[in-house]
Amino acid sequence: MAIEGSKTTGSGGRIRLGMIGGGQGAFIGAVHRIAMRLDDRFAFVAGALSSTPDKARASGRELGLAEDRIYGSYQDMAEAEAGRADGIEAVAIVTPNHAHFPAAKAFLEAGFHVICDKPMTTTLADARALADIARRSGKLFVLTHNYTGYPMIREARALVASGALGELRLVQAEYAQDWLSERLEASGSKQAEWRTDPKRSGAGGCIGDIGTHAYNLAGFVSGLELDRVAADLSTFVEGRALDDNVAVLLRFKGGAKGMLWASQVAVGNENTLTLRVYGSKGGLEWRQEDPNKLWFTPLGEPKRLLTRNGAGTGEASKRVSRIPPGHPEGYLEGFATIYGEAAEAIAAARDGTPLDPAVIHPTAGDGVRGLAFIEACIASSRADGAWTTVEAG
Repeated sequence: MAIEGSKTTGSGGRIRLGMIGGGQGAFIGAVHRIAMRLDDRFAFVAGALSSTPDKARASGRELGLAEDRIYGSYQDMAEAEAGRADGIEAVAIVTPNHAHFPAAKAFLEAGFHVICDKPMTTTLADARALADIARRSGKLFVLTHNYTGYPMIREARALVASGALGELRLVQAEYAQDWLSERLEASGSKQAEWRTDPKRSGAGGCIGDIGTHAYNLAGFVSGLELDRVAADLSTFVEGRALDDNVAVLLRFKGGAKGMLWASQVAVGNENTLTLRVYGSKGGLEWRQEDPNKLWFTPLGEPKRLLTRNGAGTGEASKRVSRIPPGHPEGYLEGFATIYGEAAEAIAAARDGTPLDPAVIHPTAGDGVRGLAFIEACIASSRADGAWTTVEAG
């Protein structure tokens, strides 16, 4: 993944990529386009960039797409690109949540790899159906849980897997923001409107938007499988249709326990994603707002500060680092790591070569587990915080 000696994309050159959603005024679409270009593995060649055809065409022209590869709908794009000799090989889906399932289904069935924003779908039933479609298609399904791409998260995962923490006991995940402390959805904010609309976001608000990131990160680093949850979902802003604050007790298979707090009304927090993992031999702590540092404390010893590309870090973090020590990497690079791992997997599939086992990216299985978590938390909260089993992915 490093810039020096960068990897190739196999015998076919850059991977031809299209995008669904992400047109004018869409924050996340621009993030994906930066991420896909950062390691020079993809060529952005086609798009249906809005559900409004006129806006889709204007967005495509603004981004320099060829006129005949700007589409008014994802259905038209899937059909047309499948019939082109130079058609796309993969598609990035960056729409509001409700459109993930039908768009991903259309492109998987048309023979394309899919890179999809999280959560995977709006319901667990749809997530399972989409995972089955992906399996039958033989194509890759990559879910953009971008925080799994941070180098020091990869380092933390490797430390846990090595046994350095001993038997895991506690996992604490927090994701706090304050941007929805007022009812922005009533003031014309596009991002707030769809994220607080059950028809477009699904049944979960904060739990689906950022709670799933905290849950995914906890599982990615710890390797633990969640068994049951006891959740309290709250809506503090009057008139809001979905939850904006979440507190969840976690019980993992094997006996470890944990806590997860996610909030979009915690005034003073911008993007405070924090993970702590404690075992019988040591503990780890990482904060997204200072992502190049990982605190590791062996039992009975002083805290050790591990830094990206610094002394004491291993190959897991170094293989997804791009720049020298002391130069910060963060949000965009984390997203780019997911795209880089997707490029490795697509290139291997394209060339029929074995995939390097070091390549890691969130999959359809992660998407199913995310929806199972969301639905279990909602059910628990409706039962006044009763312990609720998380359905198997």
